[in-house]
This record gives sequence, C-alpha cells and structure tokens, in this order.
Amino acid sequence: MAAAACMALAACGGGSSGSGFLLPPVAPPAAEPPAPATVVDGPMVRQITVGKIEGVDDSARSGTWFWKGVPFAQPPVGALRWRAPAEPTAWSGIRPAVKFGNACLQIGRLFGPGANNTYDATIGAMLGKPVGSENCLFVNIWRPATTDKNLPVLLFVHGGSNISGYTADPLYDGATLAKAANAVVITASYRLGILGFLNIPQLRPGGSAGDDSGNFALLDNMAALRFIKNNVANFGGDPGNVTLSGESAGATNLLAVMTSPMAKGLFHKAFEMSGGISLASNLPPGSLPTLSPASVSLAQGAAILEKLLVADGTAADAAAAKIYIATRTPAQIADYLRAQDGSALLTTVVAAGLGSVAPIPDGTVLPTDPIGAVAADQYVKVPMLAGNTRDEGKLFASLLGSIGFPKPGWIVADAQRFSMMFNFDPDAAPALTVADIIDPFYLPVDKPGTGYNAATAFITKGLFEANRDNLLNTMKTRQSNIWHYRLDWAQEPSPWNDVYGASHAFDLPFVFGNFGGSLLSNVMGGKVNQSGRIALSNAVMASIGAFMRKGDPNTPELGATWAPWPSQMLLDATPSAARITPVNVP
Repeated sequence: MAAAACMALAACGGGSSGSGFLLPPVAPPAAEPPAPATVVDGPMVRQITVGKIEGVDDSARSGTWFWKGVPFAQPPVGALRWRAPAEPTAWSGIRPAVKFGNACLQIGRLFGPGANNTYDATIGAMLGKPVGSENCLFVNIWRPATTDKNLPVLLFVHGGSNISGYTADPLYDGATLAKAANAVVITASYRLGILGFLNIPQLRPGGSAGDDSGNFALLDNMAALRFIKNNVANFGGDPGNVTLSGESAGATNLLAVMTSPMAKGLFHKAFEMSGGISLASNLPPGSLPTLSPASVSLAQGAAILEKLLVADGTAADAAAAKIYIATRTPAQIADYLRAQDGSALLTTVVAAGLGSVAPIPDGTVLPTDPIGAVAADQYVKVPMLAGNTRDEGKLFASLLGSIGFPKPGWIVADAQRFSMMFNFDPDAAPALTVADIIDPFYLPVDKPGTGYNAATAFITKGLFEANRDNLLNTMKTRQSNIWHYRLDWAQEPSPWNDVYGASHAFDLPFVFGNFGGSLLSNVMGGKVNQSGRIALSNAVMASIGAFMRKGDPNTPELGATWAPWPSQMLLDATPSAARITPVNVP
C-alpha cells in the first residue's frame, strides 16, 4: 500500500514539501471557437435582383470597369420559345460576368458572329450557316473606373436587319464611350429572325399582351430596359436618366418601343441612327417603307408553318400541310413548332425566302399605325437625337437588281467581300480597285443617272431619307427638342471610299470611338486619316454625353451651334481635323 501511495503521490506531482497530498489539476477552459471569417465581396461584385455578379477592373487598359454576359431574362427555349421574356432564375454565390454571352441564333452574315462569338476569320466560314444560341438574352455594362454615382445611362440595341448581329462585335465595345461621356453604357441582345418576330395565331396563348403580339424582340428590348430600371443604380447609373439608342434595325426597334403603351417610364431620351417606323401608307409613292401591316406577317407565318411541315415530311405538299393544320388544335401546332430544332428551323425558313422580319403593328404592343400614334401624341415623348449617313444606300448595293435596276451593284459574293475587307491593310499600297467589286454597268461611279453613286442614292432617298422625314416631321408637330446629324465622312482608303463612302452604319465607329478590331472599321482605318477621324469621334462622343446629361447635344467640342430639326449638323473631317458644319433651316 505504501508503494501504491507513493506512486500516486508522484503521479500527482507530490514531493517533500507540504502535506504530500495534492488535488488533481483543473483542466483549463476550452478555447472559444474562432468566429467564421466574414466573406468580403471583391470590388467588382455587384448585387442585382437575382444574385451577385463579379466583373472586371479594366482601368489600366481602358479606364473602365465592365460586367459582361449578365442575364436579363431566362433562356427563351422550350416552352418559353415565342413567349414574352421571363425574369431570370435567381442564383446563389457570385456569378462571373467577365465575357460576353452567346450571340442569338441566326444564319451567318457579313456583320454577324463567327464560330467563336467574336470578330475573326471564321465569320467567312459561317456565312449562310446557323450560328449562335437561343440562350442569348444578356446585357453588357461598362462604366468609368471611378466612384461617381448617378451617371447617365445609355442602352444600345445593335442592328442587322433584325436577322443578324451580336453584342460581342468589337464595334459595340462600350468602354471608350463610357469613359468619354462619363456614363454607364449598356448593350443588350434580343431574339433575331423568326425567333424574334413571328405572327402565327396558334402561338397565341391568350395570356399577356406581349405573348400574343408576335413582337418578341421588342419585348426583349423592353425587358432590358426594366433590368436597367431595377439594377443600374448598383453600377453607379441613374435609373431616372436612361437614353435608349439603336442603329438600323436597332433604331427601328427603338422607335417601335417609343410608340408602345408598354414602354412608358422605361427611358427618358432617345438616340436613333438610320431607323424608321413608316408604313407604305405614310410615305410618298415610290418610297420603301420599313414596316408592313400585320396582315403581311400573318401570311408569312402561315407560309412558314406549311414549309416546315413539308420540309420534315409531316405533309407531302402545301395542300396536305393546309389539311394537317386544319385538323390540329392550336396547342398541337404550338407544341410542333416549339419542338423544332432551332438551327434547322432557321435554315428551312431562310432557304424558302421567308426569313425577313420587322416589328409587327399588332395593335397592342405596337400600334397598327405607329406614325399615326406619334401624330396623335400617343408615344413616349422624350428628347430625340437622330442621325443618318450621306450614302446610306451604298451598303445595300447588292439589292439594286431587285428594286428596278438591271443588275446587283457588286460582282463579288459576300464570302469574297468578307475576305477583301478582313484582309485589307489600310496602310499598304492599294491592291484592289472599284472594278474588282462594283459591276461595270455602274462605272464610273459618278456617271450621271446610272452610275453607282446615283443608283445607290435611290436607296438612300427612297428608304432612309423618306422614313426619316416622315418620322421627324410628324414628331416635330408634337415636340421641338429634336436634333439630326448627317455623317458625310468618306475618307476610307481606296477603293472603299467609292464602294462605301459615308455608308449606312459608318457612323457607329465615331459614336463608340472604336476604329479597330471590326470588319467595318478595318476598311476605315489607316494613318492618313487617323487624326481627323479621331478628332471627329471625340466631338461626337462629347455631344452624345451632353445629350445624355441634359437632353441637348450642344457642347463646345462641336465648335458650332446645333439647331433643332429640320436644321442639321453635318459631321465630317479633313485628314487632320474635325469639320463640323451646321445647316440651318428657318
């Protein structure tokens, strides 16, 4: 026992001092578990209504921050094909917003995307082939790399005849304009071709007005505006100062949205380039309207449905297709259409010559007579900046043979023209001549009456100027704050200065400040004209910034006073300086 006691004492730390009996040591209290680390969002994280996104600090390169590929609607696929855009599904965590979303599904064209959703050599290989995706409703956001708040906001809608185009085109990169105008610049995609505009009664669910209209692309445009209204303050933008802008088909869509009862309160200024919303009944005889009555799209929809049924073997011919349609319920036809593969669908429709689309004056989303709605003061009345180019029609010279002239304007197909433009070196000695591109019938270009300039001027006047005058003169009866410019700059290196001149869409590089990395800007560049075009672009961007801030494009950088329509401002440059000239009409 003595030995056992001794061992116990030793184990307890006993020794010669004290009584030799010690209490067991008390265990120290357990340490408090460390508090979970607070996750701090990075500086490029922003909260939007459906989750968090993280963009890119591009301040070292462009002086801006950007967020790309941000969904503003659910993918319009499956049951949502040919339905009004639905709110995006919320997500947890932080979604990267560092690259562009998919281009919308389309048949490849000259100014559409390549296989990689960007401007590269594959555009030439994709001509006439399906490219893009139906999962494509995204916005891209640029803003100056500052802490400024309540910045003016611009939403730009790209062109492409409503059948092609993509926001990832470097032409539409918003960084330079955002920095120059001290604004938030946003680009948004929208459904194209018959996925964006289709008038087939069986697709009308009898639900919302938008679902029944056939104007799905316009509904996409308005959904992008609602995204801005609900979210842009978190990017430093002012939701109460939004300018809606667009070029070509994008401008036509913009003007259609202006007359839509559904668009009230969604934007506060408008900047349209080369658009129109006139019907033939609004224009002088011989003009070319931008819109057709809903009956035209209804007939197109019926023909499309019949072609699809024949193409996939469901019906033997058009007569059998009509019988098949008559014996099916609307729901069955709608299910049949939504089950079609998108690429095959577009291929069949375009091959049948039924692929052209435009806003449909359905009487609900878009008035049956949009110009009449403006005349009746039934539109979103906001300050208007409008623009055209002097030689709009030159971009459409291939159509001359279909509008009364004996031949198309060009002797090269799109694949050849793409290669010529893509490989063009503006600073090299000219390797091409106008005779390599323009049909000899139209040469010399300045031949009176039948020369290339005169022939393409027919398109400029009959389509673009006729629609412009009808719109702005009607609008002028309701508001005075309308300003119009005409781009006269035509200093491309030879032969493009004759082939295109101041053509349709050639104002875009001046508006965005982008003269590199796109097919259009590739034939505009070169060292010879660089100083002048950059100076003109800087003045244009300053004027756009002034318009966005105060609803008036006048700014000291113009060096001239810009009077409202019917006066105009002519935008041009010498090789070394801007040349901006007012043309005042009493």
